[in-house]
Amino acid sequence: MKEFPDHIQKVIDHFMQLPGIGPRSAFRMVSHLLHMPDESLVDFGDSISLLKQKIRFCNKCFNITEAEYCLICENPNRQQSRILVVEDILDLVAFERAREYKGVYHVLGGVLSPLRGIGPEDLHISELVSRMNEANGESLEIIIATNPNLEGEATAMYLKNILQKFENINITRIARGIPTGADIDYADDATLLQALNRRETY
Repeated sequence: MKEFPDHIQKVIDHFMQLPGIGPRSAFRMVSHLLHMPDESLVDFGDSISLLKQKIRFCNKCFNITEAEYCLICENPNRQQSRILVVEDILDLVAFERAREYKGVYHVLGGVLSPLRGIGPEDLHISELVSRMNEANGESLEIIIATNPNLEGEATAMYLKNILQKFENINITRIARGIPTGADIDYADDATLLQALNRRETY
């Protein structure tokens, strides 16, 4: 015996394709939609159906946008000479949430992963190099903010190797160490070593 009508199950199945959504969470979402006013539900459906039509990637940094360039690249108050290179848009959102970084971004769209068949040509690396060429000798800081795992480190090293040919560029890497609120005795050896090596004057 089927648990739900076919159309309900179809919508549940669609929600379950989203990251971190299981059967119970998917059903709760569908249940909420069923209790929404008709006008709100239609507006919700229209927003989803138009998502691919309305949203595109920024021509400069590959953030999401509705125009040619994203709101960050278009903001005259952002430091265009400081470019934070991140793996994906969620990383960009995380840095923006901290409300401290005032530069611009470059979204790679992933990391190098030979095992998954992802090479430099599959990422927005050539576009980053183009941005360096377009700087016309202007001093830039490139902050590499890939994740501190095997693939992230390999990507960071690859970026460093291709960017260091530009004399006007200062290449930096985000610091790593013990996160705020963590206990030292729970930290792994690599984290402790990096925290020690990257110590600051107190």
